[in-house]
Amino acid sequence: MKINKKNILVSVLAILFIVLIVSFLRQPKIYTFYKEQFVPSDLDTVFEFFSRPENLEKITPSSMGFNIITPTPIDMKEGAIIDYTVKIMGVPMRWRTMITSYKKNEYFVDEQLKGPYSYWHHKHTFKEVEGGVLIIDEITYALPIQAFRLIVHPVLIKPQLNQIFNFRFQTIKDKFK
Repeated sequence: MKINKKNILVSVLAILFIVLIVSFLRQPKIYTFYKEQFVPSDLDTVFEFFSRPENLEKITPSSMGFNIITPTPIDMKEGAIIDYTVKIMGVPMRWRTMITSYKKNEYFVDEQLKGPYSYWHHKHTFKEVEGGVLIIDEITYALPIQAFRLIVHPVLIKPQLNQIFNFRFQTIKDKFK
């Protein structure tokens, strides 16, 4: 029997198409990212800094191309919507988040309404502790194409989140000396 390259190509493409469709039908894999940082400052000062979305540019690596589109100043409160652009793997993307929960000097939550993830929930918690404030970031997220998560997440997404938060950690450490 003679092997036809065209039939092999069609078969491979059909299998890839089926895998892609099935990945959309599967329950998405939810990832979590957790980071804590202590800063030797008072709660009012730290919370005020973080509750001003304009400061996100200061604590985001410039390589991310972070740019707020929403006119500033932005009133940080439950229901606030923030539009911005950010580069994901070098590609500029629009991202829209909503503050879904907000309690002054305790926490706020931003959730993606439109953007690169199929799910994004970021809780920022601030706890007064002896000598300063403990900042806690808890992110729960899912990627849009599950078939590629085995490669994309460990090779691109997770290292990028670590890079962003390592930069943020150092910037905050320098700011709140």
